[in-house]
Parts: sequence; structure tokens; C-alpha cells
Amino acid sequence: MAEYLPLTALKAFEATARHASFSKAADELHVTTGAVSQQIKSLEDILGVKLFHRLHRGLELTDAAQAGLPTLSNGFAELAAAMRQIRDTSDQPSLRVWAAPSFAAKWLVPRLTDFIAAQPDIDVNLVASDAMIGSGQAVEMFPADSFYQENIDVGIFFGSGEFADYRADRLCGVSLVPLCSPKLVRSGKHRLRRPEDLKHHRLLHDDTAYEGRPDWEGWLREAGVDGIDPHRGLRFNQVSLALEAAIAGQGVALGMYPLAQADIEAGRLVVPFEPAIALDYAYYVVSLEDTADKRGIRAFREWLLDASKACIAAPG
Repeated sequence: MAEYLPLTALKAFEATARHASFSKAADELHVTTGAVSQQIKSLEDILGVKLFHRLHRGLELTDAAQAGLPTLSNGFAELAAAMRQIRDTSDQPSLRVWAAPSFAAKWLVPRLTDFIAAQPDIDVNLVASDAMIGSGQAVEMFPADSFYQENIDVGIFFGSGEFADYRADRLCGVSLVPLCSPKLVRSGKHRLRRPEDLKHHRLLHDDTAYEGRPDWEGWLREAGVDGIDPHRGLRFNQVSLALEAAIAGQGVALGMYPLAQADIEAGRLVVPFEPAIALDYAYYVVSLEDTADKRGIRAFREWLLDASKACIAAPG
């Protein structure tokens, strides 16, 4: 057996075992599925044992893998805790912040300059991940020990607020509204003046997989509009992409108002008409109970809550 610890391969194995999926492990580790599979094969060669049974319905741990997995998972947790202890004794505090990609791009990043100006001695490491989307499902993907394993200080979740074993503070509520370029309202043969005018325009769809998200079918039903196919148009897997397409005049997006607020205030987007559909979900800033009052985490949370005061759920 090799005299070194193949940490990358061990991490790939631990993530794959936890998710019972190469693809989900790859998403968590921000690598390709092929890279994870290759790391598993490398580890199997080093250890001289098979780690997974590749079944038609998915992956199943071998007896050898099941025997070693708990100790390995605990080992990664201990390593992460040691890194946190070393970092927390440093004169230069830093924060690892996880957020959904569209929230990071459209809301958080444009405001980070203010936090840096207020806290110049705190370094921020921002990681965008779709795992931050959802409520209970997201927390199940990132239980408390995973905050340690992934060295996460603060996570910004979109969900219902059910975050057991965490401190969770509500940032802002969310409403779904139609969004388009001002030129679709001001000019053209089929200007957008009322919901029925959507039949002349391309629908832009945000297919982000999060709980409680109405789609165009639900919005048109709420607006009392018939005769429009709610499934036609362009589809995107991130909110920010749908908003960029709307800004470019490619159609009408159904988006979350807080994420579009800066573009609306800058005149790049408009809400052509109502209704605005309020969701039962909101954005929350989440941290572990036992680290929530550390200086850097507390400072970032307080700054976020203050910045969110200017965030409104819907126009009007």
C-alpha cells in the first residue's frame, strides 16, 4: 500500500458513499463525474479492495467500504475542525460563505464592497453552489458535520426556515413577477400592457430545482389568462441566466423580485404588470449554533441583515 494518504481519492469516496451517487458527489466536489469515478478506481487499486457494487439501481457499498466509512467520515470532520481551530487563532480572520449561484451573482456580490469596506481585516471566500437551494432537502445534504467538513462558516439558503440545529435569520421574502426589457413595454407592434399580451412574446423559464417555485403555468392561472402555452420558450437552469435573457430583450422571464431589484432600479428590467405571487419561502442566513457568535460570522450576519432592509419582496 502507498505510504501517503490519497486525500483527494478518499474525499471522492466519502462523498460518493454519502450520496450513493457519482454525479451528486461530483456536484458537491465541483469536479466531473468522470473525475470522481477515476478517483474511486485509483483508491480501489491502492487499497486492493472493491468499494462499490455498481448495480442497475445505483451504487451499494461493499462490506469493506462500510467498515471503513464511519472512521473516514469522522477523520474528515476532525481535519476540518483542526483547520478551523488554526484559522480562528490567526490574526487575519476569514469567512467561507456558500450561496446559491443566482443569489450570489445578482444580490450578494454587488453589495460585498460595503462589507469589505466595513470589515477590511476579514477575508471572504464566496462559493456558489446549487446545494444552497431548498429547505429541508438542502440541510439534509449539508448536515451540521458537513459544515465542518466543507469548512463553511455561513450558508445563505432559500427555504421555509426549518433549520434544526442551526441559527437561521430571515433575510427577505420573495415574490414571483414577470420581468422584461423596458423596450418591450415602450415600443413595438405588440407592446406588453396586460398579461394577455404575453401570447405575442417568448416566455423565459427558470428551471432551478427549488421547493415552492411557481412556474408560468401557475402564474398564468393566477392572472386568469387562458390560451397561452405555458411551456413554450427558452429554458435556463439558473435565475441569473433567465434575467440576462430578459435584459437582452429575448422574452419575458418569471423571476424572484429581490434578485431583479438592482436591474429594475438601474432601468435594465421592468415589471410590465401584475400579479406578484408571494411565496411561502424566503432567503435565510444560516450558521452553526456553536459558531454563530464568532466575530467574523457575527459581523457578516449583522451586515447581511442590515443590507437586506433595502430588499423588498415585491414591487409597489
